Amino acid sequence: MGTAGAAGAAPEAVTAGSTTVSPAGASYTATLNGKATFKAGTVTVTCSASTAGGTVPAAPGNHNATGPVTNPLSARPTYSNCTTSMPGVSATVTTYGSWTVSMQNGAPSTGTLGMPAGGVVVQTSGLATCTVTSAPSGPVSVEGDWTNGSPSKLAFVNESVPVTVVGGFGCPTSATTSTFNATYDVPGITVGA
Repeated sequence: MGTAGAAGAAPEAVTAGSTTVSPAGASYTATLNGKATFKAGTVTVTCSASTAGGTVPAAPGNHNATGPVTNPLSARPTYSNCTTSMPGVSATVTTYGSWTVSMQNGAPSTGTLGMPAGGVVVQTSGLATCTVTSAPSGPVSVEGDWTNGSPSKLAFVNESVPVTVVGGFGCPTSATTSTFNATYDVPGITVGA
């Protein structure tokens, strides 16, 4: 534990470590490995296909000596082939707005999705008609663990995202968060110091 400063002094800011995303200027496509799940209340939506894409900033923008390297996603996440845990209920997942990704070197390294307000909308139909809107009050950050490899992977495990749910019978209208799980393969991209 550090030594306490003078009374009333503000705590020292923690500086994030150096990050370099390689190769500079490279385009990439992140592809779902396995399944993505969105769980609100007792209802789980499972999607078997998802992709997103972006471009690593050109040098020197692919390096930050004191924090993450951030860039916009040129292709925001898409989700398809989705099913629900409710018999007789189908689902579609649609994304909106401008998304970003921030890569931070560390132990573990992280990849954080910047989701805009209303960035994901899940709609069900059939025996239950529900609309689940993520980030209803403003942008949110969803942090995953990054692992370099062949391919590199970005894994989101039990990440909580604020939601609003509207609908009738069978809809989890009391839910205020959704739990997100997904792992993406990101070939050719590495994160280091």
